[in-house]
Amino acid sequence: MSATVLTTTYNLDVPDWLQDCLSTASTTSDPSTPDDAALVVRAFEFAYQLHSEQYRASGEPYIAHPVAVAGLLRDLGGNSTMMAAGLLHDVVEDTDVTPDEIESIFGAEVRHLVEGVTKLSKFNFSSKTERQAENFRRMFLAMAKDIRVIVVKLADRLHNMRTLEHLKPQKQRAIAQETREIFAPLANRLGIGRFKWELEDLSFKYLEPNAYRKIQELVAERRQDREERLTQVSQILRGRLDEMGIRCVDLNSRPKHLYGIYQKMQRRNKEFHEIYDLAAMRIIVETNEGCYRALAVVHDAFRPIPGRFKDYIGLPKPNRYQSLHTGVIGFHGRPIEVQIRTLEMHRIAEYGIAAHWKYKETGTSDPTQIGADDDKFTWLRQLLEWQNDLKDAHEYIESVKDNLFDDDVYVFTPDGDVIPLSRDATPIDFAYRIHTEIGNHCAGVRINGQWRVLDTPLKNGDIVEIITQKNSHPSLDWLNFVVTPSARNRIRQWYKRSHRDENVARGRDLLEKELGKNGFESLLKSEPMQSVAERCNYQNAEDLLAALGYGEVTLNLVVNRLRDAVKATQPLETEPVEIEDLLPSLPTAKETSDQWTIKGEPIAGVEGLMHRIAGCCNPVPGEPILGVVTRLRGISIHRQGCPNVENIEGDRLVPVNWNPTDQESGRPQTYPVNIQIEVLDRVGVLKDILSRLSDHHINVRKAQVKTQDGKPALIDLCIDIRDYGQLQQSFAQIKKMSDILNLRRISDINE
Repeated sequence: MSATVLTTTYNLDVPDWLQDCLSTASTTSDPSTPDDAALVVRAFEFAYQLHSEQYRASGEPYIAHPVAVAGLLRDLGGNSTMMAAGLLHDVVEDTDVTPDEIESIFGAEVRHLVEGVTKLSKFNFSSKTERQAENFRRMFLAMAKDIRVIVVKLADRLHNMRTLEHLKPQKQRAIAQETREIFAPLANRLGIGRFKWELEDLSFKYLEPNAYRKIQELVAERRQDREERLTQVSQILRGRLDEMGIRCVDLNSRPKHLYGIYQKMQRRNKEFHEIYDLAAMRIIVETNEGCYRALAVVHDAFRPIPGRFKDYIGLPKPNRYQSLHTGVIGFHGRPIEVQIRTLEMHRIAEYGIAAHWKYKETGTSDPTQIGADDDKFTWLRQLLEWQNDLKDAHEYIESVKDNLFDDDVYVFTPDGDVIPLSRDATPIDFAYRIHTEIGNHCAGVRINGQWRVLDTPLKNGDIVEIITQKNSHPSLDWLNFVVTPSARNRIRQWYKRSHRDENVARGRDLLEKELGKNGFESLLKSEPMQSVAERCNYQNAEDLLAALGYGEVTLNLVVNRLRDAVKATQPLETEPVEIEDLLPSLPTAKETSDQWTIKGEPIAGVEGLMHRIAGCCNPVPGEPILGVVTRLRGISIHRQGCPNVENIEGDRLVPVNWNPTDQESGRPQTYPVNIQIEVLDRVGVLKDILSRLSDHHINVRKAQVKTQDGKPALIDLCIDIRDYGQLQQSFAQIKKMSDILNLRRISDINE
């Protein structure tokens, strides 16, 4: 498909900036140059043709949306490549054009941005937990490769939010919720203040419409009075600054955005009339020195409010925001917030990471890549690091949202290095942030020269000195107060490594019970077992057993891969030797996957006889079973291999099996199964386990928790299960939690 300019009359209002590009491109001698107006025009013409038959929910031509996105990127300082990507960002998803065609016409850089935004557009953040976690991981990986991808996506989301009134209310709320939870915090982390404020206000408009309208009306009512007072203040300050010889580039006031006012009312539990600082006075000067001199002028002209001064110049925010903030008492006793910054600081506050492109004079460095020493993206590197540390989807998602929303706390090492940490972080979080071994051997802490307990929340400006001892080691109690996922994960990893022998023995026991004792030791030393260990990313069978023991891999995964490895060792011309032939009592693939819906008598072979399911082993459909004739209670149905059946005389054993599935049956019959979970003790762990079971529609009859100080907790559950396949699935879901040390079936839970 050609990208030649074919159209001169367009079915939309062409904005001035695009009209300028069209005029420039028509006179340029080299329209193929990638960094000029010609690229933008060719992208516009290409998108215009492809979207010509498409319309938005508002009824306007669809092309109006990508043109608006490109305009937002232009305002942020994006070059022609970013603007072209904005114009083309929907063509791969909404038309038959492929990424290869984009590259052949517009180049690899435009293709990369369009493809990245297309992938982000397919994310569904309101989906199930594991899919949502995977979407987050993919998004942050795309951002790490080229941060411009998410900037294009933010521009796309902002224009969609501006035109959200044309969608149905339910869709409006879903998009607004996603915007508030994900995209507004991302804009904040990238420092793009103008996007962040508008995204928050638009989300507020659709999520709390009544509160939005009320605050909007109240702000409008007090506008004239507020502007008169601020005009007086600005006149006084401008005169004082002139007297001191401080050149003021700009001095103005800006109203605070509506959602910010609403948040302050909620956070401080105040009514609107009690919120005085509805606008901030902004002073823009030429130099850093001028900022501090201007601060002195402000404090001399008006009485400062104690505790309201913040120096973000000496200690910038993670998104590179810099400014001096102070609160003073203005006319009629009304507080006024004053912000003092340079013009460059103001650009960064408005445009964030995009300011690095918009006002960059030299083209020598690549602003799209995230370097290891780039402190602007510490938060993003940490999110990428957590992808490896946190295998539990629930915990990863909460970590992502906490990291996006939370304001960082800045503390100092004794050498004066600044360490940003999450809000409410403790000395243990600080120690692990410095180095894993510092955390593992932490014995005490001095904060600002004073001895403090290890769970003390750190505050801005604290000087933290970690005291280490060679014989000190982590305590499981630390998991109850650390807040950073990296610290929590390293504590767990230490526990697992330090209890390696116990974990190996536990893993060996689990596998031996599943496969049987016959030939087990030989199997552990066999080539198939080594192959399974390597497939699971472990060096040898012992490492695999340790991982099985502390729950990093599931028993079902090891058994299935072991079966595949045994089959792979057999010559093609001979009949394959199954692992079941080597080790008895291993369930077959069919038995672990069949779904049973029982109607009428579930057990075949006991028709007309009194019988019951044995409580000692609680067999479920899909497991091999055996009947035992009892003296008083008829026939007791046990799992094959149940220890209570081993010494029963042969004449008391009755061959039985489960009846086939009845497709016409109604509600499936369930069977009680008792399980015991050994888990690292922390607040909320039982709730997380029950939530996973609930997600898979599994009822919990009973729950008991046994805890001891400094030791793992034991959780006994009685759950209702349809069949063996569902039981294996539930085990797999629970074992994905990094807190789980062991999981097994047990006999009846005591009342």
